[in-house]
Amino acid sequence: MAKDNTQQTKNRKGGKANAFAQILNGEFLTKSFVLDNLNYIFFIMLLLLLLVAKGYYGKQLNKDIDTAQRNLDQHAAEFIEAKARLELVTRRYKMAERLADRELKETKNATKVIRIKSKHE
Repeated sequence: MAKDNTQQTKNRKGGKANAFAQILNGEFLTKSFVLDNLNYIFFIMLLLLLLVAKGYYGKQLNKDIDTAQRNLDQHAAEFIEAKARLELVTRRYKMAERLADRELKETKNATKVIRIKSKHE
């Protein structure tokens, strides 16, 4: 009984080593198991290929998002700068200085609003 147990453990270890050697040699590819399940093996390889492609696609999307965010930040800064320049140029006293050449002056009277009531109200 003890001899049977030792032989079984040797066979298991030898079987595992033998299977590993067959994989390294490429000998397992000629076995009927692989040939019968070739469709599944190709399907698994396709799934692995898609997984790798998805990883590269995700990296490319992240890179595109980063460049778009940088462009957006740059355009936002340019907009704020242009808005500040416009506010400086269109200040009330500067407008009065620029219109002095045309002999236009700023009014000193308050603006009056004329409202007409319609007959329907």
